[in-house]
Amino acid sequence: MNTQATALGIDIGGSGIKGAIVDLEKGVLLSERHRIPTPKPATPEAVASVFKQLVDHFNWKGNIGAGFPAIIQNGVAKTATNVDDGWIDTDAAKLFSEICGQKVVVLNDADAAGLAEYKFGLGGENKGVTLLLTIGTGIGSALFIDKHLVPNTEFGHVFFKKKIAELSVSDRARKEQELSYEKWGKRFNKYLLHMERLLSPNLIVLGGGCSKKFSQYSHCFTTNATVQPAKLLNEAGIIGAAYYANQT
Repeated sequence: MNTQATALGIDIGGSGIKGAIVDLEKGVLLSERHRIPTPKPATPEAVASVFKQLVDHFNWKGNIGAGFPAIIQNGVAKTATNVDDGWIDTDAAKLFSEICGQKVVVLNDADAAGLAEYKFGLGGENKGVTLLLTIGTGIGSALFIDKHLVPNTEFGHVFFKKKIAELSVSDRARKEQELSYEKWGKRFNKYLLHMERLLSPNLIVLGGGCSKKFSQYSHCFTTNATVQPAKLLNEAGIIGAAYYANQT
């Protein structure tokens, strides 16, 4: 399946690499999402091999977009978040393009989720400052000011209580510390209040795996900003990566 209004989106995370064919007019998956565990260690060569497996799984020829957990500048990874340090200064777009034999565009994974929410979800309804946070192995972020994306914000790496925020407020931290959603929600609320003081958003959208459990902790939030779960839930990264591929 390949028309002008479709693309393959791939979302590379610390625990899994997911992909699906996306309808770019409706912002929905046209195929079942296929997931392969992220290799350990997640070196460039190992991740690229899994990336090719995903492309081959869909027998895909056409536009391919990939969300990657790092600061991405012109397709090059400048950091390595929850992947091997060998990714730093690796041209991810070139690596994936070469192994697949076709063009691949790469952007920050949370920026991909943010683009999807703005195009097809909640964010496009807001004309002020919108902060999207993806809650998973780490904390990804996408910031929009009057509908314009500020790329590579990485607010999961701000210092919060004397250490990097995602070490205590990510879904991985919740699981490792065996926190109830109630206890974790109160902790996450303090992080949201911290971000509110820094950015003054009027809308905060929560995506990633934890967004499916929003009702279990949303009562803990005391921000002035409206906090809502992502409309696209944890499919946003795939949809946004595919959308970006068609815009580039």
